[in-house]
Amino acid sequence: MSSSRKTIALIAHDNKKAEMVGWALRNKETLKKFDLCGTGTTAGLVAEATGLPVKKYLSGPLGGDQQIGAKIAEKKIDIVIFFWDPLSAQPHDPDVKALLRIAVVYDIPIATNKATANCVIASGGYCAE
Repeated sequence: MSSSRKTIALIAHDNKKAEMVGWALRNKETLKKFDLCGTGTTAGLVAEATGLPVKKYLSGPLGGDQQIGAKIAEKKIDIVIFFWDPLSAQPHDPDVKALLRIAVVYDIPIATNKATANCVIASGGYCAE
């Protein structure tokens, strides 16, 4: 991933995957300016729908959230767009909390809904500096 481009991680819980795909389609032209990665199914769905390259990590419950957290710690991810479902229990909830925690520790912008995601990418990633 190029150091001159910011990298965005895309993550969505099952009930939010369609919302993530719709958001990515609406923001495709802006997302072209970033390197993209994401957890398993979300990365695949976004790549398929938009035609954009999305580096695919494992599914969240299988370690993908932890992989994204590790990349944040390595300073290889600049922004996280995580459409999480606060109304459904997640079997990997400790991993989700760890990911949120590591994003805060490393001062990484983390958008958990469309409104915040729009603000973050509208800045061109400058809020990640």
